[in-house]
Amino acid sequence: MDDYDDWRRQIRLLLQVQPELQIICELSDGAEAVQKAEELKPDLILLDIGLPKLNGIEAARQIRQLSPNSKIIFLSQDNSLDVVQEALNTGGLAYVHKPQAGSELLPAVKAVLRGERFVSSGLKGHKLTSSPVANPLRYHEVLFYSDDAIFLESFTRCIAAALKAGNGAIVNVTKSHQDSLIQRLKAEGVDVDRAIQRGTFIALDASETFSTIMVNGLPDPVRFLSFTNGFIEAVAETTKVERPRTVICGEGVGLLWVEGKKDAAFRVEQLCNVLAETHDVDVLCAYPLSSFHGDEDGREFQSVCAEHSSVCSR
Repeated sequence: MDDYDDWRRQIRLLLQVQPELQIICELSDGAEAVQKAEELKPDLILLDIGLPKLNGIEAARQIRQLSPNSKIIFLSQDNSLDVVQEALNTGGLAYVHKPQAGSELLPAVKAVLRGERFVSSGLKGHKLTSSPVANPLRYHEVLFYSDDAIFLESFTRCIAAALKAGNGAIVNVTKSHQDSLIQRLKAEGVDVDRAIQRGTFIALDASETFSTIMVNGLPDPVRFLSFTNGFIEAVAETTKVERPRTVICGEGVGLLWVEGKKDAAFRVEQLCNVLAETHDVDVLCAYPLSSFHGDEDGREFQSVCAEHSSVCSR
């Protein structure tokens, strides 16, 4: 999707030489891109950033919800590292700088279709390498629970395993769930008081967390990552294993979903994917099954699942 006819023609000519690729649609604005993505569910989408009506980054966020299996490549004249990072934070797998498109677009397409990531060689300051690299393993799981007993059992098992192995744990839940989790951890033989004192276990109140990271009803990426990184680093410094992993268990996304703040929940999930790809963390999110009204085959349910590396429903 690009608003310049000549540029779209050049891209079409590049792609047409690959017999395994079939171009099914060309568009000139972001709003049309979202509509057609939902309708056609393409395997691959090329998006410019500076699209009329709806910019490429916002279009990508909507497309990720409406067609979660579509792989997105950003193709843009903008080489600002902040823009690159924000684009990839939406779930895009590649960012190709237009001046390098002639030599790098096809390698980017091939890398993305293999499930790898790609960033143009001209973007030297970006954290990703300039050539295709295997996408790091992402441990970002989701639990859809039918009652509180299952929620508490799953979180307790995850946190206890981490602490007993000498790793750290961060939990972000309601105050009532926090108290119940601590009781259950003690019943499992975990010395919670010592873990809190040492700093290997941090319990956060979900409502207070959101008051810190939200701006205009949505999580601010800078605030979220700064807030979360601080706790991850603090926990890692207190552990004694050679390469510590931190477990992060939270129900904040589920609380947002129940309140009808679904865009905010999706944004948090996307930011958690950034954490899972850039830190030694295992992330477990939780949603009450009742918030999906039993529609486990629905589009929204499947879109939530698509943001995670594994799914458990009990």
